[in-house]
Amino acid sequence: MASLRSVLSLSRRGLFSLPAFAAMPALADTAAVQHPDPPPPDPASFHFPPGFAFGVSSSAYQIEGAVHADGRGTSIWDEFCHNPCRTTDGKTADIADDHYHRMPEDVELIGDTGLRHYRFSIGWPRLFPDGGSKPNPKGFAFYDRLLDKLLSKGITPWMTLYHWDLPQALQDKGGWTNRDTAYRLADFAAATAHALGDRVPNWLVMNETAVHAYIGHGLGYHAPALTGVNNWFCALHHLNLGQGLAIQALRASGSKGRVGTVAACEPVIPSSPSPQDVLAAQTLDAAWNGGVLEPLFEGTYPELISPYTAPYERSGDAATMAQPIDMLGINYYSRLYIEHNQARPLNLFFGPNKHPSPYYAGGWPIEPDGMYEILKSIQNRYKPREMFISENGYATGTPDAGGVPLDDVSRISYIAQHLRFLRKAMEEGVNMKGYFAWSLLDGFEWNDGMKWHFGLVAVDPATLKRIPKRSYHWYGAVARAYEASAIQV
Repeated sequence: MASLRSVLSLSRRGLFSLPAFAAMPALADTAAVQHPDPPPPDPASFHFPPGFAFGVSSSAYQIEGAVHADGRGTSIWDEFCHNPCRTTDGKTADIADDHYHRMPEDVELIGDTGLRHYRFSIGWPRLFPDGGSKPNPKGFAFYDRLLDKLLSKGITPWMTLYHWDLPQALQDKGGWTNRDTAYRLADFAAATAHALGDRVPNWLVMNETAVHAYIGHGLGYHAPALTGVNNWFCALHHLNLGQGLAIQALRASGSKGRVGTVAACEPVIPSSPSPQDVLAAQTLDAAWNGGVLEPLFEGTYPELISPYTAPYERSGDAATMAQPIDMLGINYYSRLYIEHNQARPLNLFFGPNKHPSPYYAGGWPIEPDGMYEILKSIQNRYKPREMFISENGYATGTPDAGGVPLDDVSRISYIAQHLRFLRKAMEEGVNMKGYFAWSLLDGFEWNDGMKWHFGLVAVDPATLKRIPKRSYHWYGAVARAYEASAIQV
């Protein structure tokens, strides 16, 4: 998504370098200087129920590296990083954290600190290099080993099928602007369930459909770098359709695992009270939040965007999209501030936050009350069976030559603030079952390359040595305070 400096700053999803915000001052990790953080709170002070799931999240492309190893195919992000390189720092994910070769060590890190839940994604081009017709046995063997290692450590897998790394072979046929890709995702789901489903208790079909559609297909700042209203909403509909088809495929596979999905959901706020800004915010809210949740729970699109999805809808699509799910993951980082902009698709774009929050993380306004706000809204409107926070995290800038910032009290403060608002939502009836911090490791952050660091564990760029930060130990203590047996298959 976008990073909008002191305005909105969503570097986690990678638009820190938008031209419109290039002149804004870099904030790096100055929050602790400007607003001193309190001492880390007692890990047992949050009053979560026993068995509440605390975990960490990652994604295949951001940490695995080994992009040419053992028969892996090319993804749209490989193309984005090389032909030509479009990342703001010139870095690629060719090596990333080399998790592909260091996976046992990384799983040990999860288990050793007391975390019992791990959300990760599987690489579509690693399993099916050409997009679907020929499986790659060595790719499946890697995820076999990962699942076995997790279960041996008592860690519950939460496996995401699709986290933006579409095989380039499918993109060459149109990618998500080609309706057939939705059916290829269903085939991928069925094949994966057949091979791995006996050890997967939690399936998550998609990651951040709205982000992938808008930033990758509407604005062009993410792979596959398409632009325009038509590409945006064509991709959005086919992603929603593919999600429904994949859910059906997982149910039909006989896998005993629960099935859900992950959405990026944030309150969308106009940058000013002007009618143009208000309409811009309402429109993006319809695309960003409603354009994912309404098809999933109601089989329809919001009125403000239905004219743009209608050309791609066919009879029966509504029922296919509205598949029952067992759980909904919510990725939350900050509110979105939107203004009218005639130079952008649908005359809207990210705008300034006129009422900035007192704390910032790598340019992000820290707004934990926004998490509470969006969770209440989703619960009241859609009433999902259960929800969990699937991503929430704090970015620091690239360390100076002095070394890695291991005493990351600001990250601890950030997590603690969000946990308190999460608990408040639960006390008011929101059915939350877990919280996953983003992320285990510092990793590749999409079009921002290796510029921003979200990890509880630092990764030395020269040696790839894993170096736990203070937040790693504190967050592990939080998890242990509410520990119960992990879900087993």
